[in-house]
Amino acid sequence: METIARILGIDHGDRRIGAALSDPGQAMAFPLEVYSPRGELADARHYREVVAENDVARIVVGLPVHTTGREGDRARAARKFGEWLAQATGRPVVYFDERYTTVEAEHLMIDAGLKRKKRKSLRDQLAAQIMLQGYLDAGQPDSAVDSQPLDDAGDHAP
Repeated sequence: METIARILGIDHGDRRIGAALSDPGQAMAFPLEVYSPRGELADARHYREVVAENDVARIVVGLPVHTTGREGDRARAARKFGEWLAQATGRPVVYFDERYTTVEAEHLMIDAGLKRKKRKSLRDQLAAQIMLQGYLDAGQPDSAVDSQPLDDAGDHAP
């Protein structure tokens, strides 16, 4: 039986949040939008609308882990955003390693001949698409990131 719900992929950033959406069969990812946060209430309303309009069953938030596999401040911010997003939308959130997706997105756009201004406006949604496609290709694992949180001193958490 074919799956009919979509998966929303999120590339979280402080100023811009890229989003991508799977097809209903959950095999292909497509860029959706770049959203600029406007405040907790407006953001919650926006993401509830995205989830409802696109029949989203699950959300995947990209987790920016270090090359060593450790999590730092940006990963903690992504996890905090993911927890908020799960509460705001009522959808389950999982995390997936997004290392190098922004760099890959930038290289793809340069290779396509896009000017700097155009690349900036598309970069985050393309990074979300690359991350979401990686998640889909990996078989949609429930716990998709094998990372090691850092404590405040930069060492492994106990």
